Amino acid sequence: MKRDLYIDFAKGFATLAIIFIHTVFWSGQYYVPTEVRVLSLLIDVPLFYALSGLTSGANIEKTLYRLLKLQITYMIFVTFLFFLDYLFKVFGLNVFGLDWMKDFYSTFGSKYVPQSISDVPQWQNLGNWYLHQYTNADTFPVVMGSFWYLKVYFILTVLGVLILRFFPKHINWFIGICLGLTLIFNVFPHYYPSGQVGYVALYLGIFLIAHQFKGKKIPSKVFPFLYGILLLILAFLFWNYGEELFLKMNKAKFPPKLLYVFWASFSLLTLFVLYNRLKIEKNNFLTYIGQNAIFFYFAQGMSSSLIYFLVVPLKEYLPWWILVAVIFGVNILLAVVIAKGLKKLDTVGWRILEFLRKKTASV
Repeated sequence: MKRDLYIDFAKGFATLAIIFIHTVFWSGQYYVPTEVRVLSLLIDVPLFYALSGLTSGANIEKTLYRLLKLQITYMIFVTFLFFLDYLFKVFGLNVFGLDWMKDFYSTFGSKYVPQSISDVPQWQNLGNWYLHQYTNADTFPVVMGSFWYLKVYFILTVLGVLILRFFPKHINWFIGICLGLTLIFNVFPHYYPSGQVGYVALYLGIFLIAHQFKGKKIPSKVFPFLYGILLLILAFLFWNYGEELFLKMNKAKFPPKLLYVFWASFSLLTLFVLYNRLKIEKNNFLTYIGQNAIFFYFAQGMSSSLIYFLVVPLKEYLPWWILVAVIFGVNILLAVVIAKGLKKLDTVGWRILEFLRKKTASV
């Protein structure tokens, strides 16, 4: 099957948007205006769930095999992260001492200073990571802060393929259930459940909607009307609630509220409008990122942690808009380098697992 470069292009663009979000929301807390941080959420993780829907199918075996490969790749990465974090602590404690280590971690903010810094490996953390309980990685706090997406992706992909396989004539009903639950949770917030239910309800709905658009094209005469509705809602919200409502946008993301759903609708609509219209004929930087999106997602957590140590000394000397451009560029560069390294690490990890499989297999 010929690869759809538009999907790769959109994934690459969405990945860069995630890098920008984590640039301005993490280390950017020191210098980036709240308005800019809110605007960054226009292009966010709902795009990834929609792109998964556009490429989804009803083949359960193929989907579960793909998820198994992703789980093993994820486990290889977090194993590497665990030992990197541990070896750094051993080095820091023995060379610089406990006070220096606490000062180092305070760069991320006071709440990210570990209560106890030990040179004894915390194996329970590695086990928790394997099972998608994202306890903090002290040396790279952004990594686990961005992994909530992965757990939801596993859940909705399994549910999604089961729906596509066994209820192909009832997909619209499931979309209605997902969006209906999202509406109920928001209209009656005291019913909003804790855990993953709210996330899965919304993002599974987006996944299934995107699947319904697979291979189709939004008519040209329709999308100006759709954009018009979104702009009217935007004008209404500004008129009645003012700018203060949008300054609370980040709080509407975890768990996703209607305000965040509306904000994400602009990028989702654009994705569907350009689908089967924008033709990407050749590979480029964005398609390369899209084709290696999982490694860039891993890498941006590490790079977004490292840029703290550039932000802190520079924030007093550069205007915020220059600094954010510089830091974003550095973050992309670091993510590219780290992603390439992680891809090679993944290859080595798979080779080791294959070697162990052959050595332990019954004759």
